[in-house]
Amino acid sequence: MSSVRFKSFSSGSSGNCYFIGIFDEIRHCEAGILIDAGVSLRRLRKELEAEGLNYDDIHAILITHDHNDHIRSLGSYCKKLQKPVWLTPLLKRSLSVHWLTGEYLSGVVRELSYSEWNEIVPGAVRARCFVVPHDATETLGFCLDLNGTIYVHITDIGEMTEEALEFCSKASSITIESNYDPEMLENGPYPEDLKARIRSGHGHLGNPDCAEAISSFANGNTRNIFLCHLSEHNNTPLLAVETSRPAVAGKGIRLLALPRTSASPFFEL
Repeated sequence: MSSVRFKSFSSGSSGNCYFIGIFDEIRHCEAGILIDAGVSLRRLRKELEAEGLNYDDIHAILITHDHNDHIRSLGSYCKKLQKPVWLTPLLKRSLSVHWLTGEYLSGVVRELSYSEWNEIVPGAVRARCFVVPHDATETLGFCLDLNGTIYVHITDIGEMTEEALEFCSKASSITIESNYDPEMLENGPYPEDLKARIRSGHGHLGNPDCAEAISSFANGNTRNIFLCHLSEHNNTPLLAVETSRPAVAGKGIRLLALPRTSASPFFEL
């Protein structure tokens, strides 16, 4: 009997990287997907080995957008791992000239279509991408179908869209940004222009907006909600979880905040 398992290696402005995979009954990974490349190759290997995994258990890489905390080590991954990196045409153009990635993408890029399911791991994992508002060249959310288990990943989103909510409503597990507490941001150390950027609708999703989104999409199919990309200066895990807790009350949903700089446990979805 196969299962789907999820782990965050890091989730925050210092680096973002996540792993989700299909495992058989003896916990052998049959199809593993890496989302974003914000931790070093050495750290990636260490985290995989801690779970009895290795580079061979990564079958494809998805990238949400071209900000450095999501692609910092993508060049190293491309050079060392030689795994397919799925990019839309717009992200491919951007990353092809980016100083962190440009010279390393040759031979590993696969084109990600916007309006249809993409066979990321044939016979095992399909992916749909959807554009979300954020001040990068292009920022994507992902809906993954892992042998019938639907998982949605949304990070760095200035405000929720109807399309994002629709994908979330179909998923049993969702990772969604809950970046800042409005009062902490207002009274915090950031300059006014940065505060305005974060709140702009093309910046980050605050705790109340995250809670409102969860209220809109959570239903009888929802089993897990992971809050990601929490701000170091403008949020705490307790605030993020407590703000969204009323949205899942009585629904039997596991609600957790992912660690900013350390790895999470492996969660069975």
